[in-house]
Amino acid sequence: MNTENQKEHAEIKPERAPLYWGLFFGIIFGFLLQKGGVTKYDVITGQLLLVDFTVVKIMLSAVITGMVGIFFMKSRGWVELYPKPGSAGINIIGGLIFGVGFAVLGYCPGTISGAVGNGYLDALAGGVIGILIGSGLLASVYPKLREGIFKKGDFGTITLPQLFKVNDWIVVIPVCVFILLILYWIESAGL
Repeated sequence: MNTENQKEHAEIKPERAPLYWGLFFGIIFGFLLQKGGVTKYDVITGQLLLVDFTVVKIMLSAVITGMVGIFFMKSRGWVELYPKPGSAGINIIGGLIFGVGFAVLGYCPGTISGAVGNGYLDALAGGVIGILIGSGLLASVYPKLREGIFKKGDFGTITLPQLFKVNDWIVVIPVCVFILLILYWIESAGL
């Protein structure tokens, strides 16, 4: 390689590193979802019917792991957080779209990917096609929603530590303890 190509290659590599890390962790996440059984329709519908709490246990464990990991990296200066602005309107509409899709199909976006990887045709036909159609429909009405209901109850980009004007860990640690107590209760109840 000549010096100019080496410079270009060196400049591109750092920009692609996050993509490679994202791919790596995405594969691990998908593997763990599959091993946890949450790519199976029966497990997800069991959660929706409140008879199988596998999904809740996995997601709450992921919340703790992600929260501690992100705030640890933030405290070390390895990452900066850029929260997206939010509002009650955005959360209500997003929750309704997610909830209806989840209840009708029996998969969420993450588990659809895992189920497609397992070869489940319902996830491929209903899930992937549904995501594409739903994304297209939302994109077509987004400008109107952005100026209307999405502005209702705007709370900006504030995080709980910023709201309470405390160190991140003052919020993270109690939330982790609370989630651990919920996990303990679920396990003790045999759910």
